[in-house]
Amino acid sequence: MDLSPLKPPAINASASALQVALAGMAALAAAMGIGRFAFTPLLPMMLHDGVVDIPTGSTLAAANYVGYLVGALMFMALPWVARRAPRVVPGNAALARGGLVATAVLTGLLALPVPGAWPALRLLAGVASGLVFLGTANWCMARLAQLGKPALGGLIFCGPGLGIVVTGLPVGAMVAAGWSAAAGWATFAALAALLAAVAWPVLRGGDAPAAGATGVGTAAVPAARSAPERMLLAAAYGLAGLGYIVTATFLPVIARAALPPGSVWPDLFWPMFGAGVALGAFLATRIAPARDRRLLLAGAYLLQAVAIGLSLALPNRFGFALGSLLLGLPFTAITFFALQEARHQWPRAAAGFTGLLTALYGLGQIAGPPMAAALLARAPSAAQGFDQALGVALSVLVLGSAAYAFMAWRWRR
Repeated sequence: MDLSPLKPPAINASASALQVALAGMAALAAAMGIGRFAFTPLLPMMLHDGVVDIPTGSTLAAANYVGYLVGALMFMALPWVARRAPRVVPGNAALARGGLVATAVLTGLLALPVPGAWPALRLLAGVASGLVFLGTANWCMARLAQLGKPALGGLIFCGPGLGIVVTGLPVGAMVAAGWSAAAGWATFAALAALLAAVAWPVLRGGDAPAAGATGVGTAAVPAARSAPERMLLAAAYGLAGLGYIVTATFLPVIARAALPPGSVWPDLFWPMFGAGVALGAFLATRIAPARDRRLLLAGAYLLQAVAIGLSLALPNRFGFALGSLLLGLPFTAITFFALQEARHQWPRAAAGFTGLLTALYGLGQIAGPPMAAALLARAPSAAQGFDQALGVALSVLVLGSAAYAFMAWRWRR
């Protein structure tokens, strides 16, 4: 459904398909790579500064994931609101721009010495990330389809990986220079503002018509088959949130505890993950559109499960390095494939369905940090607690892969 007002401003027709994809990339680098994931490399610095401990860090992570879920639910509600008060509902581009401003401001506020406000700030940052992600992805993918370049959508999802790289790589230098975590937050806020400025001129105007309404894209799945398949797609996508989140949240902490003191490697694993994210999203653009995305999703889940298994079997620099890269490769490719599949299965309800997918993904993320904290509290050692949490994550990813394989077998195309 078109979420723009009754008389939306014209689509930004001057922007080429590549400019649209690069603007989407910059927006997701800010909202996801910084607004959500800058917390991971900065968590060890916050622990070193003594401003948080592991349980508090888990609480801050969970608050952000709750906010991401709230943002997804808000996005899901927009079609309902638009039917009753269309003039008050912003378009996807406007949502993205507002969320980018909020991301930069909220990131900067985390530099202030007000720990009591940090959970609320991380929650609001999660809301902003969810709205930017869904607003940007829906606007850019619809616009690219209108321009006849839907495959360039994979470039949009390089953004989170590039954001992770540019926030992860400087942390080692920050630590060596004696920077505090507060200085790191302030620096990343400035970077978020810069990325927002890059995306701003392109992310403007009303929403492009949905693919199903214009004839662009794939025809809808017959209604007799679509409902159960959509339900299983949504459930399986939610499993990915829990499957990756333990590693993505605690990877630097896990690696730092497992490797010799003073090793430089723990500061490199998170940027390696980000490089894998960006590379995987780019490679997703090279995959033929005719490929069954459900099978691609099944393979992507298995690759992430193998990555976690490597970290468990080889808790050394080689295992962590290869595991980080392999965990990142399918990370945003999973989102790209799932959103493509969602638009294929239910093109006339793209906004609501993608919001549902993101909400279930958010629920999986929310469950991850408390689950890890509970296992850590009961385990004889922190290493054993993290191993147990990673084992749960691996099992969940295998289950999700099996669900997609079943879908491809049950609903053949």
